[in-house]
Amino acid sequence: MADVKNRRRGRLVALGVTLAVLVPLGYLWATSLVPGEYNPAEMGYADYGGGPSMNHEHHTMSGLNVPDLTGPKTGTPNVDVTLVARKQKFQLASGQTIDGYTVNGTSPGPLIRARVGDLVQVTFVNESVKDGATLHWHGIDVPNAEDGVAGVTQDAVPVGGKHVYRFKAEQAGTYWYHSHQVSSDEVKGGLFGPIVIAPATSGEVVATIHTYDGKRTINGRTGTERVDLPAGTTARVRVINTDNAILRVGLLGTPYKVVAVDGRDVHGPTPVTAAYALPAGGRVDLEAVVPAGGMRLVAGTSALSLGIGPVDPPKGELPAETVDLLTYGTTAPIGFDPAKADRNFEYRIGRRPGFLDGVPGLWWTINGHKFPDVPMFMVAEGDVVRMKISNTSGQAHPMHLHGHHAVVLSRNGVAATGSPWWVDTLEVGNKETYEIAFVADNPGLWMDHCHNLPHASEGLMTHLMYEGVTTPYRVGGNSHNEPE
Repeated sequence: MADVKNRRRGRLVALGVTLAVLVPLGYLWATSLVPGEYNPAEMGYADYGGGPSMNHEHHTMSGLNVPDLTGPKTGTPNVDVTLVARKQKFQLASGQTIDGYTVNGTSPGPLIRARVGDLVQVTFVNESVKDGATLHWHGIDVPNAEDGVAGVTQDAVPVGGKHVYRFKAEQAGTYWYHSHQVSSDEVKGGLFGPIVIAPATSGEVVATIHTYDGKRTINGRTGTERVDLPAGTTARVRVINTDNAILRVGLLGTPYKVVAVDGRDVHGPTPVTAAYALPAGGRVDLEAVVPAGGMRLVAGTSALSLGIGPVDPPKGELPAETVDLLTYGTTAPIGFDPAKADRNFEYRIGRRPGFLDGVPGLWWTINGHKFPDVPMFMVAEGDVVRMKISNTSGQAHPMHLHGHHAVVLSRNGVAATGSPWWVDTLEVGNKETYEIAFVADNPGLWMDHCHNLPHASEGLMTHLMYEGVTTPYRVGGNSHNEPE
């Protein structure tokens, strides 16, 4: 009889231990589930940054609706192009065959050229991208409805559908366009292209860097190539990093200047011979006078380079030294006072084990929370905003805020002393902390995410939300919107 009781007691203990383990796991699993359809304006929790609280039910307030925050609806466009997206096999410029995505039959897609003040109209046609697609104008602070984020500012364009984007080219610079629907797959596969807002010059070189199936390319070409420019030409090399990781780039054969970063001019640039660390999604303009022996743009290693000049210059590797934008160039006014910020936000990037949408793993966190229970950074139009971005996740993250450019105030507590360092994509290394500031001057609902796109698909994304803005779009649902 005692043995029976002991066995029963043992079973009860085992059952209790099992329940003690399974019940919390079941709770964590259930609370991690992401709805099959949700309004991005209602996700997470409101963070007011110490500023005045708005009605948390901001999506029900009367005010601005995302579809109404468009570019000019009338007027004849100065730039009018049609871009057709396809899922297909294609050949790189260097001959390798890729099974991916094209824009007008090529990848990278065609260069879009505009001048400051131009009205740009792009008709986007999805011919055969089965998951749908959009076009996001990376780094161009377009009106919200033109931003091209599926489920946030529009529905994904289905196969056979089209969408028209219209915006004024307000700021000269180097930018790129790419799909913001299932972007971790579609961008990787080739659905992107460059856009330059500036008159073409004889010394301009556009270098779009991308890795296809493990093959890193410049303008769709592996290996080395040369652009023939006469000695004495002032060359402006516009470098675009469309990959998911930081890339060291630079010119060999002559000193060069870093004259623009993320489409914003650097004040008082000086000649350097160091490499430049270009974040994923970021752009940098390098300027140099072409020497008689030519010069070479190196992307990572000499195995991928672009000769520039009248002859093919010697190959070489980039120096270990890196340009530090915290001190590079000279100071200049930024147009507002960050010390008088209306909102002060923290964006703490971490990582922890758990479930995301029912899947176990090691997931990114924002301020200790996993997606979708992440902070929604709430602002009112005209607010001066400060944000401290810190990273203890074990990996670096290129953080990209849509619709705005921010100025870097400090890194790891050290104040910026060089040119105003304006960014839309900022590399935040592990154990680094940056302070940035910007003016909330572009109403809408804006993505704020890691541009290592698989990281975004794993939950490292949130939004900047303006008071009174509503959106009719939904992530998931019948439109199958997947913004990352």
